[in-house]
Amino acid sequence: MRVLFLGDVVGRAGREAVQDRLPELRERLAADFVIVNGENSAGGFGITPEIAEALFDAGADVVTTGNHAFDKREILTYFDAEPRLLRPANYPPETNGRGSGLYATRDGRHVLVANIALRLFMDSAECPFLAAEKIVEECPLGYGADFIFIDMHGEATSEKLALGHFLDGRASAVVGTHTHVPTADHMVLPGGTAYMTDAGMCGAYDGVIGMKKEAPVERFLSKTARPRLEPADGPASVSGILIISDDATGLATAAEPVRLGGLLSETLPDC
Repeated sequence: MRVLFLGDVVGRAGREAVQDRLPELRERLAADFVIVNGENSAGGFGITPEIAEALFDAGADVVTTGNHAFDKREILTYFDAEPRLLRPANYPPETNGRGSGLYATRDGRHVLVANIALRLFMDSAECPFLAAEKIVEECPLGYGADFIFIDMHGEATSEKLALGHFLDGRASAVVGTHTHVPTADHMVLPGGTAYMTDAGMCGAYDGVIGMKKEAPVERFLSKTARPRLEPADGPASVSGILIISDDATGLATAAEPVRLGGLLSETLPDC
């Protein structure tokens, strides 16, 4: 199976880049399934029902989120109504929406997608390791699911690497989001799980993690100045990763970065 994942969509620039490039990218890479993290797509903070629908229309099969999932109040009931939109699975059980789901590809295979919030330097959540383990045990690779994808949303590289190794051999792919910077450590772990610390963002890289550069710089220079953060505009890059799995086992055989447009050098898989 060929699964494409795009990292955090940030603001209008990121949305428009994904909407413009995803249909072509899905066809060009022969992706069987597409997952997009959309938690910063509405003005840099949160997501709205209209934006989620636009991402689905562009070719996303599932949209994941993270710690900004509920920044826009109008999204609360949409989380309950739309099973393709996920919030972190290790939030309290009474939280709106769901944290994982089993989805069918166009040819009838099944992809389990889970959104997991990490804990280091983040808002409190239940143990991400135990939450992820419960999900993969309830729907094992090769039995309940043909492919298992974990979006781990967190700050610390150490925690992300630890979760990747913890799930190695039990998930097809474990990929990080939240830091908005694409890392160069895409690999297939010894047990057959594709891994990348952060897929990067879909947004304007001529800024500070997707925001116009002036306000963040001023915040670092002063303890009193708190200028409002606004999404950067200008040419946006689409960043993510393509994972290819063995249909017999569900484990990864390749993991290749995807980067298009904007300031980043173009990188596309040749497989």
